Amino acid sequence: MNRVTDTLGRALARYLQKRTSGYLAYAVTPIPQLRSTLRPADILLVEGDTRISAAIKYLTTSTWSHAAFFLGDPDGRVLVEADIQHGVRYAGLEDYAHLNTRICRPVGLNDADRHRVIAFMRAAVGKTYDLKNFLDLARYLLPQPPVPHRWRRRMLALGSGDPTRAICSTLIAEAFQHVNYPILPELVPDPNDPAGREFLHIRDHSLFVPRDFDLSPYFAVVKPAIAEGFDYRALRWDGAPPDTPPLSPLSRPG
Repeated sequence: MNRVTDTLGRALARYLQKRTSGYLAYAVTPIPQLRSTLRPADILLVEGDTRISAAIKYLTTSTWSHAAFFLGDPDGRVLVEADIQHGVRYAGLEDYAHLNTRICRPVGLNDADRHRVIAFMRAAVGKTYDLKNFLDLARYLLPQPPVPHRWRRRMLALGSGDPTRAICSTLIAEAFQHVNYPILPELVPDPNDPAGREFLHIRDHSLFVPRDFDLSPYFAVVKPAIAEGFDYRALRWDGAPPDTPPLSPLSRPG
């Protein structure tokens, strides 16, 4: 029975990883620019173009369906990601050359904790998913499952737990919580504080989704085009002569 369910799980994982048609890459960052901007412990959010990506984007009401962790190794092992077919593995930036991405950077993370987070992610490489639990993967078969909005995030955390970690954000969240770095902690009233102050409560890492790093007040959004020094006056627009100077406020018609 295990052999049958494992075979079904692998077939389903391959199906979910197939690309969908109609993906629009509005703002793809060139790989050299992406590589020069990223720093170790940065998170690369990805707008995926696969069947499972469509379901995750719907369930999380977000553009981002995948998260990868940046190591910055010069030997090409620059990212750690979780994949439903191959488990936790190293990946290259070239894997996302055709996709919209966003960089989220932890603010104020000291060097010691940065190394601990990186070591946590390295240690996770090689972990695989128990694809015998193929029913857990079936939740992603419908790009827009008929699930009420308030239940969608919980739907991602149902089941055995292994296929849930196909969303690499859960593994990354676990790594940062390992050093008590906040992502989106809950504010809980302190019953013993007469001033009514609150303290932070860590959420279960299995409930984190890629967009949480985008929403987090503790991660900075870094856009390579701006980080490298953006000058809108240097842009060349379609139809304009190559040496046309920008219009000054006084020379604009009307």
